[in-house]
Amino acid sequence: MSRLHRLLKIAQVVAHQRLDTLIPIERLPAPWRPLLGRFSPMRLLPENHKSRGERLRLALEELGPIFVKFGQMLSTRRDLLPQDIADELKKLQDQVPPFPAEQAQALIEEALGQNIHQAFQEFSSQPMASASIAQVHAARLHSGEEVVVKVIRPHIDKIMRKDIALLYTFARILLKVWPDSKRLHPVEVVADYEVTLFDELDLLKEAANTSQLRRNFINSGLLYVPKVYWEYSRRNVMVQERIYGIPIAHLDLLRAQGTNMHKLAERGVEIFFTQVFRDNFFHADMHPGNIFVDCTDPNNPQYIGIDCGIVGSLSVEDQNYLARNLLAFFTQDYYEVARLHIESGWVHEDTRANEFAAAIRAVCEPIFEKPLKDISFGQVLMGLFQTARRFNMEVQPQLVLLQKTLLNIEGLGRQLYPDLDLWTTAKPYLENWMKARVGPRGVWRKVKTNFPDWLEQMPELPLLAHDTLAQLKNWEQHQIQQQQALIQVQQEIHQQNARRRARLLGLLVLGLASYLIATDTPVDLLWQHIEQQTWPVWGLILLGGWLLVRG
Repeated sequence: MSRLHRLLKIAQVVAHQRLDTLIPIERLPAPWRPLLGRFSPMRLLPENHKSRGERLRLALEELGPIFVKFGQMLSTRRDLLPQDIADELKKLQDQVPPFPAEQAQALIEEALGQNIHQAFQEFSSQPMASASIAQVHAARLHSGEEVVVKVIRPHIDKIMRKDIALLYTFARILLKVWPDSKRLHPVEVVADYEVTLFDELDLLKEAANTSQLRRNFINSGLLYVPKVYWEYSRRNVMVQERIYGIPIAHLDLLRAQGTNMHKLAERGVEIFFTQVFRDNFFHADMHPGNIFVDCTDPNNPQYIGIDCGIVGSLSVEDQNYLARNLLAFFTQDYYEVARLHIESGWVHEDTRANEFAAAIRAVCEPIFEKPLKDISFGQVLMGLFQTARRFNMEVQPQLVLLQKTLLNIEGLGRQLYPDLDLWTTAKPYLENWMKARVGPRGVWRKVKTNFPDWLEQMPELPLLAHDTLAQLKNWEQHQIQQQQALIQVQQEIHQQNARRRARLLGLLVLGLASYLIATDTPVDLLWQHIEQQTWPVWGLILLGGWLLVRG
């Protein structure tokens, strides 16, 4: 019943905000146009005075955190949305309506087990920012450090569980009504999204992610990550260093500070590839509300990253395949892209590489050697998915977070410096990474890393060799036993078949004898037949009986 109630709630919000007016009716399939057009019951409702972007933002806010996060991602895709809608959705990044300060203070005191004034020298009841899952208050420790206190919204987990259950329902319905959706793994994608989303509700995990990311960039001029105060952090409360910077979305203010926008955009790309390939640990929620810029030196701007609730990592195999795929894309080696997809199992092994390569070439060739302002990764991904549909390519759930992060980076780079050439910026980094992994230095590094383990295992090599030979001998004996058992089974089957044939032949012979006897109508003349030397009939009877007994 709760799912039905939630579904009705979504329909009510959509109708109240008249979101049907955002649907381009003329682009819908013909059967759906009358239903969503002139015959739609929502046309009976009045349109309010708010703009379409504001109505969409208000609807997403009312529907809850999952929908708000979807709107946050959309807000970075100005190439896919009209400007008025993108500007309005940008408010979802840090301007979600806050919950009462009294509730926030009570939650913090309960988590820390002490009065708010015992924990902090100063505490601001007015929230600095309010997002879909938590809100942030400024404070000062008794030791004098300025900090921010992040607290989870009350009862947010119950709302999210209802939405996740609804997403599972939609995913299963999709599998039933559209069999081709199996390659998209909708249930698995929802399951991955559920894990990452509920990880955000545990601020101790976010604190650990923040500490890891801070350690990865501790002496880097690319990214600064604020310090976590563990003694004040709990599952629903986290305290960390307060940072001062310009929000990345405030482009006019960044330009007014004389910020080198080209370098800022390039460093954003470098940070992404450093996290994915050097550290294999990447911030997967890099929307503009979570990114600030330190413009102390405008010519060498430094990013500041917060809100590390969602992070991602790849297996070594996926990491290597991804790097090789991107390099093949950058060099326009479409056959290599197709071969890697087949080798990795992302498409079926029976796929013809040359046909797949030709299809990829048709989609990707037009986008190369263009500035970022003329390229849309979103459109390219949609084209690739449509192409891959012909080859039964399956969506890899482990890459969904990476794709989302890449789209966020693209949207960010498009706003900062539209003429940025993503290919020129990323290609050298990937080439250097591949050389470091498979070149002489990379091989030597692996040898040095593994040498202590090899040295430790060396005394055990004779014993391992003896065990291996013993296992090989046992395996050979097992194979011989299996062959003998197989021969015995085949012989038994042959004997059973021979007995079956003998019984069948016996029945046929008896049938023939019966027929010969039955053709002489007077039964009482049977003894006379014997006297008349009718021994062939009795010979058939004896033969048939012997065959039946032998069988």
